[in-house]
Amino acid sequence: MDHREPSSLHARIRDAILRLDLAPGQRLSERGLEPEFGASRTPIRAALMRLESEGLVRRDARGWAVAPIDLDEIRAISEFRETIESAAVRLAGIRASREDLEALLDLASSADSVETPENSLVTGTSFHLELARLSGNEYLRTAMEGVMTRLYRTRWLEVQSVESRERVHAEHEALVAALLVGDVTGAERAATSHLRGTESRLVESLQGSRLRLRANGIPVEGGRA
Repeated sequence: MDHREPSSLHARIRDAILRLDLAPGQRLSERGLEPEFGASRTPIRAALMRLESEGLVRRDARGWAVAPIDLDEIRAISEFRETIESAAVRLAGIRASREDLEALLDLASSADSVETPENSLVTGTSFHLELARLSGNEYLRTAMEGVMTRLYRTRWLEVQSVESRERVHAEHEALVAALLVGDVTGAERAATSHLRGTESRLVESLQGSRLRLRANGIPVEGGRA
């Protein structure tokens, strides 16, 4: 049996959860994951404990389960994200070079409506993490990584629509365009509008699709029934 390093194993299980290969609410067992990930129970347990600290798995009476999608958690994380991303935009407007901002615009503009949802999600995640990096504040960048991890599964549901992908790309470009002309206040407003719109559409979609998601075995917790 392949005794992989726990960090590598953690990344592989985490990727399976974020891409919904391991569905929200799905029960997991250390023994059951052994053949799928080619690892023994000890490193699998270590990986699951780390994923628990990230909010992606939970313990249950018979072992573990992939954490369900929680509407209340999405709202809370979105509020936190708005706070740190507004700070990141403001600091990037002060500290980032024009060359860095032009590269960020290229990243935003590299996406188009014909790309796959998977590519769109990867590009969008890279955009927000790079924006946080340009703030020059390591704590903001680390916080943004945690936020994007927590929201990855729900963002995956959002980017299935071509219209949604087009809107996201346009809003990213508008944010950077404001930074390039020195309009930091305008960039902050663009970021806030982008994040609030995304959160509102996502929660509305999940609320409207609650029964369908549950019928497909995807639990949705929190919010109004």
